[in-house]
Amino acid sequence: MHIDILVAQPEHTIYAQPICDLIEESAKARGTGIAKREASYVEEKILTGKAVIALVDGEIAGFSYIETWSHGNYVANSGLIVNPKFRRLGLARKIKKAVFELSRKKYPEARIFGITTSLPVMKINSDLGYKPVTFSELTQDDAFWNGCKTCPNHDILMRNDRKMCLCTAMMAKSAKEAEKTSPQPLSEGEGL
Repeated sequence: MHIDILVAQPEHTIYAQPICDLIEESAKARGTGIAKREASYVEEKILTGKAVIALVDGEIAGFSYIETWSHGNYVANSGLIVNPKFRRLGLARKIKKAVFELSRKKYPEARIFGITTSLPVMKINSDLGYKPVTFSELTQDDAFWNGCKTCPNHDILMRNDRKMCLCTAMMAKSAKEAEKTSPQPLSEGEGL
């Protein structure tokens, strides 16, 4: 079994519809909110270098993409999906790590956030440095919240004025913020 996890390239657009099918099947199976996406939307993410794809022996195994909001001040890592055939290989963790690193590279000043109902995704996010936040700390860009319209829980979100839903919101510092707050090594002669 050969596993590739890489930034999606134009030749990967052939996987756009299968990715959309996986997202829809997963939402139905879990009975939870995963925003539906069209193949053209996934293709655009692939063509603009804003997606990570996992392939196992050339077959689609997983996917995630980057969205920017509020003039690039916020980045969401969205659409994480792993083909049920390839679950239990640690692909979700590897894909999330790759898309997180891609986000920090492409948008070093943006805070990275996500909303999810998945406990395993929350654990992965936590391991990457995300912290739970209130919805008010997320982008207030209407275009982001419009993406929730295809979720079966959209009515809950709207009933609560976009302040609460079944999803948990999580955010990580920007690459620049993380760099400023990471401990600096002591220079020679410093210390106790």
